[in-house]
Amino acid sequence: MDPRLVFSAAALLLSYPDEELLGQLDLIEEALAGTEVSELFAPTIAHLRAQPLLDVQAWHVQEFDLSRRHALHLTYWTDGDTRRRGESLLRFKQVYRDSGLLVNLDGELPDYLPMVLEFAANGNPEAGIGLLNDYRASLELLRIGLREDNLPQVGVVEAVCLMLGGPSPQTRSEVAKLIQGPPTETVGLGADLLPYPQLIGH
Repeated sequence: MDPRLVFSAAALLLSYPDEELLGQLDLIEEALAGTEVSELFAPTIAHLRAQPLLDVQAWHVQEFDLSRRHALHLTYWTDGDTRRRGESLLRFKQVYRDSGLLVNLDGELPDYLPMVLEFAANGNPEAGIGLLNDYRASLELLRIGLREDNLPQVGVVEAVCLMLGGPSPQTRSEVAKLIQGPPTETVGLGADLLPYPQLIGH
């Protein structure tokens, strides 16, 4: 299947929920119907339908904005709150600039996962997938955290990793084994050393 569909759906479902998103749930579900990843998205869609909007929004803030266990900013996992993170964020901005597209950050940092997914889906797929692969460790650590806390969005992140190819580690220690010489002054892991294949031309 086309990875861009998965990235686009994931970008929407991981974003801060609003009336527009709730109104698009049927369309997202229909677009994914019959695909190999439809069941991975189903729990998140059901979660968004199950509660009033204000409750869903409060839950999202608690789990994704206030909890570092589920940080949606890719460089947090690799750089933490260090000086190196600023350089990493500049790299994201440069990739967006080099694509020739005007990327509206809308007050977010450029490594915000829904934004990177949208860029990979509808901006510059090759460059966007390159960023996702470079930060595959971040995606895997996010996925593991969501799984450990039994949050519905784990399937969405699993689907993204599936589209990138290569095996997904099941524990943090397995993620660490993929790293050769972790960088210093970080709270996460060095994603640039992960030997995952890059998906090109989709």
